[in-house]
Amino acid sequence: MKRLFTLLAFIFISTVTFAQTILSFKAMGHDEDEPIFGMSGATSFYFKIAPQYRIDGSKLVIYYEPSQALIRDKSYINLFIGNRPVYSGKLTKDSIQRLSINLTKADISTDHYLKIQVKTLLTITDDQCRDLDNPAMWLKIKNSSYISLMRSNSNFFENINISNCFDSKRAVVYPKNPTLHDLKAVAWAYSRLKKTQTKNIAVYELDQLPDSIRNYILVGKASSLPADKRALVKVTPQNNQGLFYLHKSVSTVTDTVTRMIDVSGRFVPVRSVSQDVVPNEILFVSGGDDAGYEKAITALGNMNILNSTFGDYLLVNKAQNEFFKTIDENRSKLTLKQIGGVSDFLSGIGSLKSAFNFKNSDFSFTPKEVEIRFIANYSALNPGDRGFFNIYLNGLLLSSEKLDASGKLNASVTINRYQHHKYNTLEAEFRFYPNNGNCKNSFTNFFAEVDVDKSYLESKNPFITSDLSFYQYPEAFNSGTTRIVVSKKYAKYAAGAMGEIIYELNNNINANNFPEFMYSDEVTAADLKKNNLIALLSKDDKLLNQFPDAPIKFNRDFRLYNTDNNTVVYSLSDTTSNGLAQIFYGRSNNATLVLTATGKHLADAFLSASKSITEQLSTLSSNVCVSDVSANKYLFNINKSSDNLQYVDTKSSLTRFWDSYNLYILLAILVLILLSFLYIRSRVQKSQELFND
Repeated sequence: MKRLFTLLAFIFISTVTFAQTILSFKAMGHDEDEPIFGMSGATSFYFKIAPQYRIDGSKLVIYYEPSQALIRDKSYINLFIGNRPVYSGKLTKDSIQRLSINLTKADISTDHYLKIQVKTLLTITDDQCRDLDNPAMWLKIKNSSYISLMRSNSNFFENINISNCFDSKRAVVYPKNPTLHDLKAVAWAYSRLKKTQTKNIAVYELDQLPDSIRNYILVGKASSLPADKRALVKVTPQNNQGLFYLHKSVSTVTDTVTRMIDVSGRFVPVRSVSQDVVPNEILFVSGGDDAGYEKAITALGNMNILNSTFGDYLLVNKAQNEFFKTIDENRSKLTLKQIGGVSDFLSGIGSLKSAFNFKNSDFSFTPKEVEIRFIANYSALNPGDRGFFNIYLNGLLLSSEKLDASGKLNASVTINRYQHHKYNTLEAEFRFYPNNGNCKNSFTNFFAEVDVDKSYLESKNPFITSDLSFYQYPEAFNSGTTRIVVSKKYAKYAAGAMGEIIYELNNNINANNFPEFMYSDEVTAADLKKNNLIALLSKDDKLLNQFPDAPIKFNRDFRLYNTDNNTVVYSLSDTTSNGLAQIFYGRSNNATLVLTATGKHLADAFLSASKSITEQLSTLSSNVCVSDVSANKYLFNINKSSDNLQYVDTKSSLTRFWDSYNLYILLAILVLILLSFLYIRSRVQKSQELFND
């Protein structure tokens, strides 16, 4: 094993010289090893390859760990790139095994996806029928597997244009003292980057941009950009005209490189200074004036415009996002194809599964009950064969029914709100066991396929409660107009959090939520009644006084208690940087979400709060969330009768003085009692001495 990891390190270091980039499966989203179960199992990986990399000369390296119980010389692994077989072979005796494949242009789809399929045929005993459901039948694809991608030093920007440049961007940059237009542009650019599955998107003010960030999106009206950045834009937008401009350049960077040198059979790290030529990319989102800038921002939310822009600049004269209602305008019924399901042709015996993912926000409202219906075809069962169809939701078995000789399946199950989560995994499983006497001759006799066009999910009833909760976010904002409001003095700290909010509001199969942006001091009483509201505020913002139904008054000092042991969990007066979020119904039963932040790191606090409320929460009724910049969070259900909330300023001055200094007062009283005792004792002793005399 030591030799293996040493070899890995050597490969990594040496390939840097040849302009190769190592991307591990973990770095590309697979945080855990991927297991493959069963005698004949399979798994697939899909990776988006950024256009700056050349597939010719690149390499795929897969590490896999087989079960210790397998008969290695009778177990096989098969690798497919796309639908093309590229390797088949027996397992070896190594605990972790390696497979290396050279990649070519034919391995990449037209939309730049690399599809990797791993299929296994495993053996534990010489009796195949006994191996069917043996739990020791597994093989793991390690997340240390990687793709070594080749990058051309002669032409960094080959095939890179506006339509595909988002895949490589990692940051959004905005001018100092941003306007509402700048914040809106940051939010939509952030959301666009997150749709490319980019992790850890950074947001910076222009004067705080680190030198190490060379590939980013810069937003700002043309007149607000610094002179050095404005000089990079070779196209000048006119008034009422928006602009996307992709600036490309190269620069020489001096860095320290560590190489592994073989010294007497041992690899020793040796450092040296090297100069590398690196590419720089800046995508400008701008406009000749506010009206033109707004058009460019609107185009950010329209995937069709950006995906069809194959040049380095785009002048936007007209942009609109008008989504017309369809017959299924309330999105209460979704086919499996709409949620991303594909038809898998399944064959073999034992367990044959297809998986589908859906979230509550795919519906237009939070569903109370969901009917799950599967329509499928399968090969008819022979006399003596046993077959079952099982439905699993988030790993739990919901339904099971027998298969028969008809070859037609129409199965359904209805789940309640306690069974489905914000994010769900739905599995359809065919289990087939042939007649015992024909087991060895029946491995390919059974096949099945789910019809993803006819199978569907249907929400029967909306989940309606007297109080809103984070379980209902973001779909509570799907109907009506939404306004995003920010305190003017906190505006520059709220940009990243706004990006998270815009992404979540449109993270569904029919993204059409385009909120209006405004400052908190511009909000009128009519705005509070007519619109859904998402507010990012300072704790002393006067707008907080306009929310009488808010669970917590953030502009007053308060404490939150653990109801189990009555200990203080959070106090607003803490100096720690915290984000606080609460969701509730506004004045006209409109959805309202309020976020605020405390401490020195306000941007991180806002961002932490906006991320915490979108996670897979463990409760259906939490309406208050407190999170810190270290990703710790507390969830509370606060209502008018709650006993886990206490406002510090509701106590009298004397009570607050007693709470703060009671220990000192009691200590002083004890000291006085002791001194009094000593004084009285000394007087008594003197009196006794006089009496004795």
